Amino acid sequence: MSHVPASPQIEGSSGANVAAMNAITRAICFYLPQFHPIPENDLWWGDGFTEWANVASATPRFKGHYQPHLPGALGFYDLRLEEARIAQAALAERFGIHGFCYYHYWFSGRRLLGRPLDEMLASGKPDFPFCLCWANETWSRTWSGREHDVLIRQEYSNEDHDQHIAWLARVFDDRRYIRVNGRPLFLIYRPESIPELAKVLDEWKNYCRREGSAEPFFCAVSTGFSTLDDEAMLASGFDAIVNFEPNRQHFPAARNATGHAVSLARRVLPRRWYDALRNSKWLAQGHLNTVVNYEGYVDASIERVPSRTPTFPCVFPSWDNSARKVAATIIQNHSPIQYARWLEDALGRVSSYPPESRLVFINAWNEWAEGCHLEPDSKHGAVFLEATKECLDRHARSILKD
Repeated sequence: MSHVPASPQIEGSSGANVAAMNAITRAICFYLPQFHPIPENDLWWGDGFTEWANVASATPRFKGHYQPHLPGALGFYDLRLEEARIAQAALAERFGIHGFCYYHYWFSGRRLLGRPLDEMLASGKPDFPFCLCWANETWSRTWSGREHDVLIRQEYSNEDHDQHIAWLARVFDDRRYIRVNGRPLFLIYRPESIPELAKVLDEWKNYCRREGSAEPFFCAVSTGFSTLDDEAMLASGFDAIVNFEPNRQHFPAARNATGHAVSLARRVLPRRWYDALRNSKWLAQGHLNTVVNYEGYVDASIERVPSRTPTFPCVFPSWDNSARKVAATIIQNHSPIQYARWLEDALGRVSSYPPESRLVFINAWNEWAEGCHLEPDSKHGAVFLEATKECLDRHARSILKD
């Protein structure tokens, strides 16, 4: 692992500007805590495995394909190091990011990849806002939550729900925890997977009330694999929806023949058949990729009719999961100009919300193996962070002027 500087030498926002922007709209980045070894990954993937193993071994699939995505200012960090976590937060704050949304992995009382969060909670460093997203998927060797070749299964029980909310409530009490109208913000990635969902959310709210704490502000994450529509999620007890991106339902036309075939299959096949096709050995062995143009994806996203439900939009600077997947989805030709267009649209979609409810999510701070990162890389440097700051600054000025 390379040395991680405590304060990367990159220009960014002043503290006053950041405070002003946070009063207008809060930009929250999804945060992957994968970048440190754990015994389970040693067993499943080999000693010392972290996400960096996939990142560094990626190769181009075709002429002009940008791989590997290698880190820039922060280097190949190890999240066991406090210095690495502080450097991440300092960089994010400098460019106007309000906080991180840590992926939280809870399997029947067993937590995985929890060390960065635990040490941050214990030390109080970095002093940077955060919230949690329960990534309640079964882990398998396809990295996609499918139910075959299972590594660790996600299961549910009433006793486990009680244990889970008792643990969460202690985290919610941290003064850095992100809140909406005084309520701790908590996301659930696959809400439709939880049996008796409405009962679980209601019992979690009751637990917090009994303990004298604020009820969680529950957000359902709407993905391309969601089987509940937004109205059904809200009826189950969620307060708002996070429109996670990329979303297979929002893809524009693919640029390659394989992508056209996959897009057609997505539209006409039942979900289970489509999932089986995407994970078939035929696609994997053939390295058959779906290739989409980033500008086209941004155009399609901006053209979507605004939701009638309480919704927080999500944008991403780039996407290419070929470091993880043999049959990959590659959204190529990403650019800070197109990303800025998309982020400005997202900010506009929440501008009419009350200030406490103006949230925009960015996927992601550090999903390196999915080619999805605001952290600087060796090719582009900090251009996407700079675009983020400029958009947030303009948005803040426009709101304050009105």
